[in-house]
Amino acid sequence: MVKKTKWFVTAGTTLVVTATLAACGNNSSSTSSSKDINWALPTEILTLDNSKVTDHYSNMAIGNSGSNIYRTGKNGKLELDLAKKVDISDDGKTYTVTLRDNLKWSDGSKLTAKDFVYSWQRIVDPSTASEYAYLVSEAHVANAAEINSGQIADLSQLGVKAEGDNKLVFTLTSPAPQFKYFLSFTNFMPQKESVVKKYGKNYATASKYQVYSGPYTVTGWNGSNGTFKLKKNKYYWDAKHVKTDTVNVQTVKKPDTAVQMYKRGELDNANISNTSAIFNANKNNKDVVDVREATTCYMAYNMTGSVKGLDNKKIRQALNLATDRKAVVKAAIDTGSTAATALVPYKLETLSNGKDLTDVVAPGYKYDAKEAARLFKEGLAESGLTSLKLAITSDAETPTSKNLVDYIKSAWESALPGLTVEEKFVTFKQRLEDSKNQNFDVVVTLWGGDYPEGSTFYGLFQSTASYNNGKFNSSAYDAAYTKAITTDATNQEAGVQDYKEAEKILYEEAAYNPLYFRNTKALRNPKLTGLVENTTGLNTDFTHAYKK
Repeated sequence: MVKKTKWFVTAGTTLVVTATLAACGNNSSSTSSSKDINWALPTEILTLDNSKVTDHYSNMAIGNSGSNIYRTGKNGKLELDLAKKVDISDDGKTYTVTLRDNLKWSDGSKLTAKDFVYSWQRIVDPSTASEYAYLVSEAHVANAAEINSGQIADLSQLGVKAEGDNKLVFTLTSPAPQFKYFLSFTNFMPQKESVVKKYGKNYATASKYQVYSGPYTVTGWNGSNGTFKLKKNKYYWDAKHVKTDTVNVQTVKKPDTAVQMYKRGELDNANISNTSAIFNANKNNKDVVDVREATTCYMAYNMTGSVKGLDNKKIRQALNLATDRKAVVKAAIDTGSTAATALVPYKLETLSNGKDLTDVVAPGYKYDAKEAARLFKEGLAESGLTSLKLAITSDAETPTSKNLVDYIKSAWESALPGLTVEEKFVTFKQRLEDSKNQNFDVVVTLWGGDYPEGSTFYGLFQSTASYNNGKFNSSAYDAAYTKAITTDATNQEAGVQDYKEAEKILYEEAAYNPLYFRNTKALRNPKLTGLVENTTGLNTDFTHAYKK
């Protein structure tokens, strides 16, 4: 979500965890049946608008209540969902989609190809201000870039057309290796134009201001409460194979509370990787499972010039060299995660030769306190400074954040004489806003891949990308990235070398500081079966999940 997930995911994407049990009187276990699935999120969802969602948790709600042309099945395999056929031209530039007959929205109204066209047009419309609009341009959908930049005002010029109720045609100006994944992506699910216009500014701000195309509907979310239900959608085309009538979702911010609720039978899943204490106390429990994800935690530097010192490459290089990533993991998140070696995490993409993309592109990040001190001293002199004060922003809710920032503060101040580090903890929601508005010096970010291809990470640092929070600007980087998604789009081997060059530039310019690749374990009810989890996109899909 997010996208992020995204999504931290953003989306990403982007992520969190923590503080008190959600609203009194909203404990879903008190009213659930034994067949219901009871789930917890570590923070409240923010929206049900698939054009604007960027966070992992909202993405879960939208992804389970919406459908797309494809649905991602086990191990990332795309399976037809709202479509019965997808034809791709030999040159990879035309996708012709034939939808299933008699598709319906959750209000019983007809769902047609025009609903897809409207959704794609809405996301690129500048007035929507979608942070994911850039994906449409990077997928080379005809006229997407021109529409989003305002050069073309007529949305109907976008290369997404309806031919009758059941046929949809996508026209790309050049092939895009990631495009097929967008056809299962939450942000590109269909939207009903009349509903968007009916509710206006209220659209998707509460569950009653939305209609749904997927296996479930969302009920009981008022826009700020921490509890909602996923209720089986009787109008979903494959409703007969949706075995669970209700998924009860509540916000449980304290990880230890979630674990205790799991052990009392009030939850069917509880993350144990939020603190070392919880992890070590529960890692040998017979109910422990691995949670699939492709997530990198990194620090972004504010390179806009508003933070004197961070506009100096040697100072940023010094900060990177003063970061002992293995020690960071041990101090902050020794719960199965591993030291980051690149921007792209393990398990994002396995190449045709069997290698992991991460191993190929890794540029050689290392810890060298002596070299860090030398570069820092030179950087201060070049910047006309005798000392430097930096604030590190991180999520207040996340238990690991305090340990992580404490460790980095200590390590940096010890290795770099003249540096003072302040700790700034804000809510997950505020951190997203601060990142977007460059209201930070250094910010700790988690990004989960949106799809299993390198551009979902390397697109973050393109100079014009909305998620380029530090505003890194490099024509050489842009060229390497653009080559990967255009000239080399259909040549995986060549594209990987482009990503390797892009990673090398990020490394040499110290554009960011990779910390760890997150690996998560959870306690899971052994009676729960059919749950689909993937490293990218919709990480948790309840479509075919049920309790045995």
